[in-house]
Amino acid sequence: MRTSEHANIRSQQRAIAPMVIDLLLQFGTAQPAGDGASKVFFDKAARRRVKAYAGSLAGLLDEHLDVYAVVGSDNTVVTVAHRIERIQRH
Repeated sequence: MRTSEHANIRSQQRAIAPMVIDLLLQFGTAQPAGDGASKVFFDKAARRRVKAYAGSLAGLLDEHLDVYAVVGSDNTVVTVAHRIERIQRH
């Protein structure tokens, strides 16, 4: 996983663990965010994939999954943040 310096700073400021970002990139749902970038987030299907993967640990992870990442066209994580509002599908 490649992350920009901005994403590293934001993940530390926002207490988003690298493991959560890894899960997001592996199981998250992506939608276009403009300029070739994608917004990756956990929707219901992605949460089910994480639950199947994590097994009994899924309950502990659930409270940390309201996040999203913006991934550039070169697959670099540009930024990460907590998802406060529902992400609108295009």
